[in-house]
Amino acid sequence: MKKYINKLMLLSGLLFLGSSCETDGQLTTLKAASFSSALEVSSSEIELTEATAEDQALLVSWPAVTFPITAPVTYAIQFDLVNDITGSLAWQKAKRIVVGEDVLSKSFLDRDLNKIATDLGLPINVPGQLAVRIEATMDRKIYSNTTTITVTPYEKSEVFGEIYMPGAYQGEWNIDTALVLPEISRGIYQGYVTVLPGYGPVFKLNMDRGWDQYFGAGATNNDLKNMSTIDFALPGEGSYQVKVNLNTLKWSSIVYSWGVVGDGTPGGWGTSTPMNYDYQTKTWKITVDLIPGNVKFRLNNDWAINYGSKNNTDFVAYLDNSGAHYIGEAGSYEITFKINDVDPLGLGYPAEANYTITKK
Repeated sequence: MKKYINKLMLLSGLLFLGSSCETDGQLTTLKAASFSSALEVSSSEIELTEATAEDQALLVSWPAVTFPITAPVTYAIQFDLVNDITGSLAWQKAKRIVVGEDVLSKSFLDRDLNKIATDLGLPINVPGQLAVRIEATMDRKIYSNTTTITVTPYEKSEVFGEIYMPGAYQGEWNIDTALVLPEISRGIYQGYVTVLPGYGPVFKLNMDRGWDQYFGAGATNNDLKNMSTIDFALPGEGSYQVKVNLNTLKWSSIVYSWGVVGDGTPGGWGTSTPMNYDYQTKTWKITVDLIPGNVKFRLNNDWAINYGSKNNTDFVAYLDNSGAHYIGEAGSYEITFKINDVDPLGLGYPAEANYTITKK
């Protein structure tokens, strides 16, 4: 990332010099950049239902934008009401979803799109129109054409349930302190876990903090079978997002880890140092040797989702912020990162997260 920042600074310097000198009476300007063709949507009329909450509702794709220097381009999708995309406040109320660097498509589940539609104010069970466009960012922001889709949202039922995940990741299986997976949609539960070196990857899924009803593996590792004595198993050591669907009696996991990155960390700007998830405090933690320099937080060793701080005193990190916490003295530090990411796909990543950095 540092080399890209240097390139941008060099480009800015050249532009400044160019604007200070006259060449045949003309000023140097930024090279034009634009989308080469229109964005595409998989469907222009979508009826959403809670029964199909986990199905794909919409796929949006677009062409790459070529900027005047070679560096990753960050893409985001904006949704807004059709009446709010003109005038002095155009797109100011839009829902913006960061897609990532050099990523040219994004899919949305029924529940994701339903959240966007209802947050923007589309009426329940009535077809309404949403405007969609793509934002490309590198040395400036470029926007695609605008496409309109018709969406019929549903009213999401209130969910307050949770299930429990006793397992070898605890050291000793203990249902009383087992990981809680909150219900994020009717019958669907999600949480986070780290399997430390020397700890096993196996677990069960319990309906309460007891053994009156639990699920183990069925025909496959990802099938739930009531009262099965066969343990489920995660892929191995590391951190994961675990999702359980009691509607389909299936579970799944994906690699999911927050980490620290920056020239003050062991991996510099190129490689994140992964943190471990403390399931009892719902906090990501690490003890690490730092040198004088900057520290930021990012997800899955990638810049698509990252947080930076505005100063060294508030201990608040902001989504997609260019700032960082500065380490002035080398040494061993304990770092914690706490974020409300129970349902990032449905609710999006929060604007702020809290952290601590304490010298040992």
